[in-house]
Amino acid sequence: MILSLAAAMSSGGLPQNTTSSASFDPSSLDPWLDPYPDLPGDVSPWDVALCVTGTLISCENALVIAVLFYTPTLRAPMFILIGSLACADLLAGLGLILNFVFTYLVKGEVVTLVSTGILIVAFSASILNILAITVDRYLSLYNALTYHTERTVLFTYLVIGLIWLVGLILGVLPALGWNCLDDETTCSVCRPVTKSNAVALAIFFLLVFAVMMQLYLQICRIAFRHAQQIAVQHQFIAISTTKGVQTLSVILCAFAMCWLPFAMYSIVADSSYPIIYTYATVLPVACNSVINPIIYAFRNPDIQKGLWLACCGCVPSNLSLRPRARTSSDV
Repeated sequence: MILSLAAAMSSGGLPQNTTSSASFDPSSLDPWLDPYPDLPGDVSPWDVALCVTGTLISCENALVIAVLFYTPTLRAPMFILIGSLACADLLAGLGLILNFVFTYLVKGEVVTLVSTGILIVAFSASILNILAITVDRYLSLYNALTYHTERTVLFTYLVIGLIWLVGLILGVLPALGWNCLDDETTCSVCRPVTKSNAVALAIFFLLVFAVMMQLYLQICRIAFRHAQQIAVQHQFIAISTTKGVQTLSVILCAFAMCWLPFAMYSIVADSSYPIIYTYATVLPVACNSVINPIIYAFRNPDIQKGLWLACCGCVPSNLSLRPRARTSSDV
């Protein structure tokens, strides 16, 4: 599925106009209904939307990376994982921009495979980093007493290295022959990914989503159990726990709404389906990389403090100047 997403924007090429002047095509009234206009040289509005989205993704995540890099206090494992996620999304944004350039300015099978590989690595790493953050939050609650002794920065870097290694392996597969460039009949909804590969990867994504959902359910149960055990602070903890559960629900729903449509479409559809449906399911996937910095970075008070210091050299009164210890379970 991740491979199929990566190639969604790499099909390139604009078909020539074979329609006579006497015929009438209703889709010509709305360029959004026809992602490949008949007139040579026209640019698809969908591709423009993806390029603009890529630019927004790049700006957001570059800001997150800059704040994490230039703030010495943000070196805990939680922030390292957030930084890795920001790097993956930044690469995804740059990949979308490059794909637009390769589609309309530099065409060919080589650049198609290059842009496909970049997007594969980026979105693979993004999904796996989100899973790693979810596991990190669960472990910080499940092993609350021993978490900070067992969990080291070195271990975090090893996990991140494994994530990027998996993404890199997936990214080079199309260049090694795992594509449908030689047999267009085997293409999935996204060229040059084959139908069988797209289905396998979509199923893998659904398994990852199921694991995330189970972990978040366990996090909610542990949080409520902790709230019941602290009778003195019962009212405060109850309010805090309810807010945390609501936040977890937003995180899970946002991830599902962005990725599930494309995953399911990759399973049921093939290259014979109208490409507009592919664009309509790929755009929300790209938007997930826009949402990630908001969910995992900009909501964090320590990162907010770093942003204020970087932008205006001051911190609002509602943010303490004293560094506050936060755990990965903070949502």
